[in-house]
Amino acid sequence: MSEQMKAAFIEDYGELTTVKTGELDKPEAGEGEVLIKIKSAGVNPVDAAVVGGMLKDAIPGKFPLIPGWDVAGVVEETGHSASRFSAGDEVYAYARRPVIQHGTFAEYISLPESYLAERPTNISMDEAGGIPLVGLTAYQAIFDFGELKKDQTLLILGASGGVGTLAIQLAKSVGANVIGVASEQNHNYMKELGADITIDYNDNHVGEAVKKTHPDGVDLIFHCSRGDSFSQVMETGVLKEDGKVVSITKSKPEISDDITFKYVFVEPNAEQLEHIAALADNGKIKVPVSKTFDLDEAADALEQIQSLHTQGKLIITL
Repeated sequence: MSEQMKAAFIEDYGELTTVKTGELDKPEAGEGEVLIKIKSAGVNPVDAAVVGGMLKDAIPGKFPLIPGWDVAGVVEETGHSASRFSAGDEVYAYARRPVIQHGTFAEYISLPESYLAERPTNISMDEAGGIPLVGLTAYQAIFDFGELKKDQTLLILGASGGVGTLAIQLAKSVGANVIGVASEQNHNYMKELGADITIDYNDNHVGEAVKKTHPDGVDLIFHCSRGDSFSQVMETGVLKEDGKVVSITKSKPEISDDITFKYVFVEPNAEQLEHIAALADNGKIKVPVSKTFDLDEAADALEQIQSLHTQGKLIITL
């Protein structure tokens, strides 16, 4: 009989209340894989979407299905030909596989060693577990595609969320200027993370507000939000002629065909995680944790993240 572990899982797609906690088979480290004892798992809106079946046409799932794509933990054992890490090493990773089944809301996960990086050590294990998905999403959007550079201006729509807050800090790490759009209550928070200018989407036409502060336009628009901000910005024409637009919420926005646009769905990348870890260890990346949950409270964590109004990261700790 296989060794067992505790996990939060679903047996079919449905409401978040169907998430249960129980015993499942403990994974083993296969060839080229590393078995990780999970210490923290970040909670993201996409995890709630997975439970609800919203991604099933794009990424297949198998049941019982354990949600969760963020992980920080300790290497327990390594499989054949896995030599980058040793037992006891503290690592973190973005754990999305081609099939959604073995997620991070569990005591253990086995991952290809190519997914893993040493976790940042100047922040807590809980904080490290909140970085991979949002950190890599922001990195791939503003650097891989956006090619953001010193003195350029980045406009972030939805800048107080998980991805937006990492985008602020990554942009400042290269000397870029940042305009953060979010509700008024989050403005001090965004400024503490490095935003140069903050705009309240509730009391402003966002495009006109950006035009006032940056009449020459912005170099990159990073769309991380719902609502009307994106259409307001695009109709005002605040994007520079050679500027770019990147989104994680709209794959086919209604914009002019001559605008350079990309929809980003984050991919695992250990090298980028290593860079982010170095920035965190140098004090350039902070990950405010607003609330932690036990594994038994996974459904509650998912319900809270689904509201899309959390500040800082929600973390499941083990």
